[in-house]
Amino acid sequence: MSSDKIAMCDLKGQYEKIKHEVDAAIHNVLNTTAFVKGQDVGGFQDELAQYIDVKHVIGCANGTDALQIALMALGLKPGDEVITPDFTFIATVEVVALLGLTPVLVDVRPDTYTLDPQQLERAISPRTKAIIPVHLFGQCADVDEIMRIANKHGIPVVEDNAQALGARYTFANGPSRMAGTMGRVGTTSFFPSKNLGCYGDGGAIFTDDDALADEIRAIANHGMRVRYHHDRIGVNSRLDTMQAAILRVKLKHLDAYNQARIAAADYYDSRFAQCPHLNVPQRNPQSTHIFHQYTLTLKDVDRELLISHLSSFGIPSMVYYPIPLHNQKAFAPYAQNNQAFPVSTELAQTVLSLPMHTELTQETLQFIADKLLAFF
Repeated sequence: MSSDKIAMCDLKGQYEKIKHEVDAAIHNVLNTTAFVKGQDVGGFQDELAQYIDVKHVIGCANGTDALQIALMALGLKPGDEVITPDFTFIATVEVVALLGLTPVLVDVRPDTYTLDPQQLERAISPRTKAIIPVHLFGQCADVDEIMRIANKHGIPVVEDNAQALGARYTFANGPSRMAGTMGRVGTTSFFPSKNLGCYGDGGAIFTDDDALADEIRAIANHGMRVRYHHDRIGVNSRLDTMQAAILRVKLKHLDAYNQARIAAADYYDSRFAQCPHLNVPQRNPQSTHIFHQYTLTLKDVDRELLISHLSSFGIPSMVYYPIPLHNQKAFAPYAQNNQAFPVSTELAQTVLSLPMHTELTQETLQFIADKLLAFF
């Protein structure tokens, strides 16, 4: 096969299949010239709210802003502690520090790489005012246990759902909810490579709480509810009309996109399950896994040599994430004495993500798997 077409995320191939729909949506925005707060913004918010079954979806400029605005709306004060996983993208913890809050990092589970509830409970103090679980790589964290602990201590949960929009979690007592709708507030990103991605930056915040939704809308609009009446300090963060129009098109295809990713992951699993040097991603039995990333852990493997081997055949791979947050220079001021993060540290040294997107063909998947296994 022609390996030069292999990509970690094939946005071009995806666009070409829906080109007529996307182009029509873009031209409609151009014709209306309503580039900010056009009707597609409200339309997309309503459609996404229906899809994930939540009362309020508030669009914003990006996923990082979504997290920041959510924390601002909760009324936290400088010095308040916010618990987050140590193994995640920087934005989860970055916004905590930006607001003058104190990030408290906890280790993750070795199987799903998500927040470890046992470590979470040990980290709670009288100053803990929020918990941010991350639904990493496409599946939900242990929401049952996280919500039990949070409710026991009266602490709001802010779901970082940037990587799992469309995943569903089934509670032990029966009901199920979509990722991002189970805590007090949820956030997501529409970065182009996400399962539901726009063609630039975008994000959204979810909640069933009417009062909180009103506060979030005001914060995202310079603290205004009435024009030129600023009730509080806010920010300027909005989902522009062009991106909302594109997202309306792509939302119709999201279930099919997620199914394509799951099928690709199933193939990878079937090829790698018996290799003693590869640990396939473990799936939380209470959550669907929609595979924003397909991330293996390596055993007794020189990762750089493997990456080089794959690259020689035109196969890209990525390490998400090579440095756990507790080792990042920016977060040195928040380091806690004698605290170890053995799982996050091990993952940073052993994870490897393979190409994962909606356009992977059987031929491409077989080529990737063959070349990876040939390394051993």
